[in-house]
Formats: sequence, C-alpha cells, structure tokens
Amino acid sequence: MTTPTLAFTAPVGPDGAPLLVLGPSLGTSTILWEDVVPDLAESFRVVTWDLPGHGAAKPATEPFTIGELADALAAAIRELGAPALYAGVSLGGATGLELLLRHPDVVSAAAIVCASPKFGEPQAWAERAAQVRTQGTASLVVGSAQRWFAPGSIERRPVLTGRLLHALRDADDASYALCCDALAAYDVTARLGEIATPVLAVYGERDGVSPEEHARTIADGVRDGRIARIDGASHLAPAEYPDEVAAVLGDFFRSAR
Repeated sequence: MTTPTLAFTAPVGPDGAPLLVLGPSLGTSTILWEDVVPDLAESFRVVTWDLPGHGAAKPATEPFTIGELADALAAAIRELGAPALYAGVSLGGATGLELLLRHPDVVSAAAIVCASPKFGEPQAWAERAAQVRTQGTASLVVGSAQRWFAPGSIERRPVLTGRLLHALRDADDASYALCCDALAAYDVTARLGEIATPVLAVYGERDGVSPEEHARTIADGVRDGRIARIDGASHLAPAEYPDEVAAVLGDFFRSAR
C-alpha cells in the first residue's frame, strides 16, 4: 500500500468550532481556498491541504490511487479531531467521495465542488501524464487557464488567478503525472448509493470539466444528496466567486449539523 504525503495548514477559526477540511484541485494549492477561508473561519475551524508535490507537500515517488489519497486524508482528520466537515474541488472532490466510501466515520457532511464521479476517459489522462513527464507542467498553463476560469475571471481577479497558474507551473512534474495516473483509474459512479453521509454537489454554471449533469449524478446517486450552482463560475469556483462559495458551503454545513 502506498501512503501519499499531504501537507496541511494550521487550523484557522474559533477553538472548539467544528473542524472543516478543504481540499484542492489538481495543479493548484491551498491558494485555491485563500479568499474563502476568512468567511468560513467565522463559524468553523478551517484546515486546507496540498496534494503530493503541490504547494507545501513533498513530491510523490511511487504510484498511488485516489483511495490511497483518501486514506492519508482520513488519518490526518483523525489526528485533527474527527468527525470533520469536508469540501474538495475536482480531484479534492474525488478524494472526498473516496473518503466517504472508505472512511465514513471521519466525515459528518461533505461538499463535492466542481467534481465528477469519473473524469473523462483513461486515455486522456495517460496522454496528459505523458505530456507532463516530457514537457513539464508549464506546458499545461494555457489549456488549464481556459478550463479553470470562465471568460472574464482572469481579468476580474488577476492576482489570485495568476498565483494559481504559477502554482501549476511550480508543481512537481512527476507528482502531477502520478495524480493523472490515479485519475485514469478513478470511477465511483456505481458506488454512490453506498454513501449515506449528507452530500452537497456544487457545480459552476460554466464548468466544462465537471458540468451540471455530473453534479446531478452525485446528488441523485448518494442517499442524502442536494445540489447547488455557482453562477458564472467555471472549474475553480472558490477562486472565481469566493463569497458565493463561502455562503453556499456555510449554509450547507450549518444545516447538515
């Protein structure tokens, strides 16, 4: 069994408040949640985490699965004080679904943000992994900017979106490729009905990677699911519309508790 190394920020928020753990999208870092945390930290004790080879996390040296990411996340949540609330974007959302399947005791409610029960076809992930292994993550910046942000988002939020694209360029190439390999093998569509934890599936109105139908598959597939839309957002909704995302998540987690 592989144990991927994740990196966690120090908790922010009132002592004794419910623990809320926020997970990243592939190629990003804790920067993704930076403008959401202050609002959520008024009611929750908030922790964010980085994928292997991203942000502050050590590079991966061996292959891993999304389930093994969830195992590492579960171990950290137990140390931080389970059960926790959880929200994750894209790959962080996939990790959240695996967390609910493999470790339902550590999460009391989860928001799966701009994510899918399966992301595309394995061949596409194999091709992206090969590209990164030969050309580096810098070769993905232009295409990622188009997938991540709706038209106008970069101009409206130039500093944060620019920092996220720099985080992609700075990610460890081998670790990014291993994340692609893990996503190629990821598909929890047939197992959604096993999830009894309350789930909110959040989608961006203009997200072409994880569109509304993917969110509806999640919300309809789990036993206790609901859905929310972030108007105008694409794939990195917390960076594009942090106030709206904070409001949606805050309302859901307060009601779920």
